[in-house]
Amino acid sequence: MELKDIVSVNGKPGLYEIKAQSKGGIIVESLLDGKKIPVTVTHNISALNEIAIYTYEEEIPLRIIFKSIGEKENGKEAISHKENGKVLTSYFREILPNFDEERVYTSNIKKVLQWYNLLASKNFDFTAIKEVEDEVEESS
Repeated sequence: MELKDIVSVNGKPGLYEIKAQSKGGIIVESLLDGKKIPVTVTHNISALNEIAIYTYEEEIPLRIIFKSIGEKENGKEAISHKENGKVLTSYFREILPNFDEERVYTSNIKKVLQWYNLLASKNFDFTAIKEVEDEVEESS
């Protein structure tokens, strides 16, 4: 399982792994219950690899944040996303000290921790996350 194959489907709980292409979209498998569902162009999906968190200087890719949490927690689950807002903010500040507190809401932090914990429960290898994405060189 690679982060580039993990997506969030708007309106559906949890995360999904892309399993196959279909005529009308993609087939994904829920990491929560293992059920496979078709996702069409009418669904709004977000690839975890494409999500970033605001800091005061730049946007930090979610994969870097997952890697940092993974290092802090030795690949084990982090604190629950159900903790109160102050606890979540304090924890997130340890991971990303300069996150933009005006644009990153408690609900965003909850979602990041919920996703991280779901991946950790599936023994996701956070050490395999690359700091920099491999870019395909274009030949002219």
